[in-house]
Amino acid sequence: MDNYPALIVIAPLLAALLAGLAAWIEERLSYPIALVGLAISVFSAFNVLMQVIGSGTIQYRMAGWAPPIGIEYRIDLLNAMVLLLVSGIGFLNLVASYKSVDQETNDRSASFYTVYLLFMTGLLGVTATGDLFNLYVLIEITSLTSYAMVALGDRDRGPLASLNYVFVGVIGASFYLLGVGYLYMQTGSLNMADTAQILQSHQGSSIVLTAFILCIIGLWIKMAFFPMHVWLPNAYSYSPVAFSRVVAPLMTKVMVYVMIRLMVTVFGLDYIFKTLNLADAVVWLATIAIIFGAVMALSQKNLKKMLTYIIVCEIGYMVGGAWMGNQLGMTGAILHILNDALMTFALFLAVGNMVYKLKTVDLTDLKGLFGKMPWTMAGFVLAAFSIIGVPPTCGFFSKWYLILGAFEAGAYHFAAALVISSLICAVLFFKVFEICFFESSRGNSGQGDLHATTTIEEAPISMLIVSGLVSLSLIVAGLYSGTIVNTIILPFLK
Repeated sequence: MDNYPALIVIAPLLAALLAGLAAWIEERLSYPIALVGLAISVFSAFNVLMQVIGSGTIQYRMAGWAPPIGIEYRIDLLNAMVLLLVSGIGFLNLVASYKSVDQETNDRSASFYTVYLLFMTGLLGVTATGDLFNLYVLIEITSLTSYAMVALGDRDRGPLASLNYVFVGVIGASFYLLGVGYLYMQTGSLNMADTAQILQSHQGSSIVLTAFILCIIGLWIKMAFFPMHVWLPNAYSYSPVAFSRVVAPLMTKVMVYVMIRLMVTVFGLDYIFKTLNLADAVVWLATIAIIFGAVMALSQKNLKKMLTYIIVCEIGYMVGGAWMGNQLGMTGAILHILNDALMTFALFLAVGNMVYKLKTVDLTDLKGLFGKMPWTMAGFVLAAFSIIGVPPTCGFFSKWYLILGAFEAGAYHFAAALVISSLICAVLFFKVFEICFFESSRGNSGQGDLHATTTIEEAPISMLIVSGLVSLSLIVAGLYSGTIVNTIILPFLK
């Protein structure tokens, strides 16, 4: 039990090694090894969350070396929740991806599982670590595996999308690393808690200001915050479905978590909102990001591409809420990390089912989908309602906190952007519903019997079960939003 914090990260890392070695003996062994590795990670993350709720923050010293010299995993309520979220989504996606991995990667499935596990190792390490440089290393592990995964996707456009992702990702990582270098120059420490304590006496330092700006810009690039989002739509659209289903809900949300971690734990909210006073400018930028993402989504003719621009919009929600400068806004931002990860995962699970059967998700190819894939579309509709913000789905509650925070801060433009983007999302999804339902039985001439029978051609049962469970979790998370806020978020912010 004492080693659960380490097992969260080490289990998928060792599984990646074993899955790669297993490919030389029997390639079919790679998948069960990957499942077991992530199952151990989920089990450990759940136990860590229960332990943190019951006993408080866990400080785990890697190899017994004490901080600030050694690397420390410091797990509190916030990252305990994110660790369970990341490991759970990674495991469920692996369960749902067995058939689609075989379909998309042919004889490279063992390589896929190995790189997938390394990607999950990076995300979990980023979430758990309490060391600034270790955070950079783990971000790069996550990024390098992402580049490889994107290149494995669409044969024509995947490699170019991956190359674009590489260029922008390296720039983002360089900004963050430069910021860490400036922090080390000022404090002589890389441990987050130790650095935070030293920074209290250096609030007016230009070096600290430079470090903060560099770190935040680097993270904004990594999370695809407007206008630094140019890499995301193509990277997520042209990657293999089995990977896009996990990178879309997790990568940007973990980077938002890192931003909040630096704001709350390292630099301090007083420094950000009182000394720097940049909140208004960032909230305006988030407002523009929300409107831009929603409008760009309107112009897309491919469902997967449309969803990637909705992700750009959602990032604006979380960044704006975190920079609102009040507890309501920060509560909404943290709650939306959880909610948006679940909503995006549910949407991409449904899209993955469509791709498995149709091979394409251009809007013109989705006619008749309510009749052909009723269970997939049921999950898609529920996820879409959550993105729009229909109660009692979880999307409504985090948006409610964000709107309350905006009114408290006087950021009426941000609240208006939230409402407008929700209306645009409603237009987007109902356009998809119209294509999938009302055009279901029409022929090329536009005529036909709307009541004609359609043969059901659903995705495999493993994909349907996971999609159904995740879609239902949107209602469960919504009904228990108050419990999540009172048990995890508010105690963390205090």
